[in-house]
Amino acid sequence: MEKPNILLVTADQLRQDALGCSGNIHARTPNLDGIASRGVVFSNAFTPNPICVPARASIMTGNYSHVCTGTKNNSGRIKEGQPLLTSVLKKAGYRAYASGKLHFLPYSPPGQPRLVHGFEDVNLTESGRILAKFDPEGKMEGLEDYYDYLREAGWGGYTRAHGIGNNDVRPCPSPLPPEHYVDSWIAGCTIKQVDRHVKESPGRPFFIWMSSPKPHSPYDPPRPYDCLVNPRDIPLPAGSSEGLKDRNPFIEYTRATHALDSLSPEAWRVIRSYYYGNVSFLDAMIGRVLKHLGEKGLAENTIILFTADHGDLLGDFGSAFKCNHLNGSVRVPLLACGPGIGAGRRIHDFAGLQDILPTLASAAGARVEAPVQGKSQWARMTGKDEKPVREVFYSTTLESPNQSGMVASGRWKYIYSEGNATEELYDQHEDPREERNLAGEKDYEKTLVRCREMLREEALRVGDERIISGSGFASARADREEMKKLHATGMGWRWY
Repeated sequence: MEKPNILLVTADQLRQDALGCSGNIHARTPNLDGIASRGVVFSNAFTPNPICVPARASIMTGNYSHVCTGTKNNSGRIKEGQPLLTSVLKKAGYRAYASGKLHFLPYSPPGQPRLVHGFEDVNLTESGRILAKFDPEGKMEGLEDYYDYLREAGWGGYTRAHGIGNNDVRPCPSPLPPEHYVDSWIAGCTIKQVDRHVKESPGRPFFIWMSSPKPHSPYDPPRPYDCLVNPRDIPLPAGSSEGLKDRNPFIEYTRATHALDSLSPEAWRVIRSYYYGNVSFLDAMIGRVLKHLGEKGLAENTIILFTADHGDLLGDFGSAFKCNHLNGSVRVPLLACGPGIGAGRRIHDFAGLQDILPTLASAAGARVEAPVQGKSQWARMTGKDEKPVREVFYSTTLESPNQSGMVASGRWKYIYSEGNATEELYDQHEDPREERNLAGEKDYEKTLVRCREMLREEALRVGDERIISGSGFASARADREEMKKLHATGMGWRWY
C-alpha cells in the first residue's frame, strides 16, 4: 500500500478561535475551512506548554518539554536519545524537508552547521532572532535564509522598517509587498521542495514541515490584508484587567513589561483586526501550496495537518501573548484531511501537540521505538475507534517562580500558578470566556478539591514534580502592586 505524503503546517501564536471553521465570523480562512470540511477538526486541542520552543520540542519528540529538553521555559535543546519525528518517518522511507520557523535551540553561530534535527533540506527564518544574536546589523549571509533572500530581492532591512518588534503588539502594515512577505517566501520554498522531491525521489513519500512565524507579533500584515476587517466590527476581548486580581500573577507581569496598560479598547480592536489580517494572508499562502499539490497530482495522497504552537490572549483581560493557561493562550487549532481521514467530522476529545509524532507515525505505518507521552489520534481520525485516547489533558509552563499547571477534564478546567499559590477554576460549558474564577466560591469547594488532586496526579504521571512540593503546593511571592511600577522591556525592537 502506497504511503501517504505528509504536509505539517504550523502557525505561531494562533488562537483556536481565530478561524472560520472555529465559528469566528470575522476570520477569513477559506483554505483552512476547506481542510476542516474535507477532514476532521479537534475542537478540544491544547498545547502541552504554551510557549514557542517547548511546544515545538513536543511536536518533534512526542514528549512534554520538561522531559525532552529538561526545561519548561522558552529555552532548551532537545536531548540526545529523544525520539524525533524526522527520524521516525525517515526510517519508514520518507524524506524530510522544512521551511520557515523551527526555533530549535541553540542557534548556530556563523560558519557552523545548523541544528535541524534530521531535516534534509531547510529554508530558515527565525524572525531575526539569529541575526539579533550574532549579527545585529544584518550584514552577514547564511544565518537566516529569508533575510538573505530579501537582500537579494532589494528589500533587505524592510521587515522591521515599521519599527515594530517581535514582542510589541502595536499594529502596523508591513512595508514589504505581499510577494516578499515572510509567509509568501515560506510558501514558495515549500513548493520548491515539493518539486525537488518529485524530481529526485519519485515513488518515495515526503514529510514537509511548513512553519509560519505568524500571526505572532509584530501584527503587520502586508497591504491590503491590514484592512480586510473593519476594526469597529471586532468584538472586544474577554474580561478586563480588573479580572486579573485572582488569576496567575505572571499575566499582570506581562502587562507591565510590555506596556499593555496603555492600550485603549479601540486599540485592541485594531490590533485584533491586524491579527486577523495576518491569519488571512497565511491562509492564502496555504492555498497556494494546496493548489500546487493538486497540479502535481499529489493532493489525493497527501495528509495535511494544521496546528499552532500556542495561542495569544490578544487583549483578553487587558493582556497579550502566551505563558499562561487561559484559553486564548493554551488552546490551539488542530485540523487534518487526507487519505483515510473521514470528512466533515468534529472530534471533541482532548488532543495535544505531543500527539502529532505518534499520530503521523501511525498514518505512515512507522514504528516509534522509544516511549512517548503523546497518544496516536489516527484511529479516531479515520473512524476506526470511537473511544477517546484520554479523559484528562495536562499542560505546564515556565519554571519557578512563575510556573503554572493546568488540568482539563470534561466540564472543568483548573489552573494552579506558583505565584501566590493562585488557583483558578472555570466552568467551560457555562463560561467559555473564563470571565468568572470559581476557585474562591463556596459552592464549588468540592469541585476545586477534586480538580486540585487531579492536577497533582497528572503532574506526577508526566513527571512534572516541580509544580508540586511534598504534601502541599509550592508558593512564590508575587507583589501585584510592585509589578505596576515595572518599566517596559522585552519588546523585541530590531532594526534589520
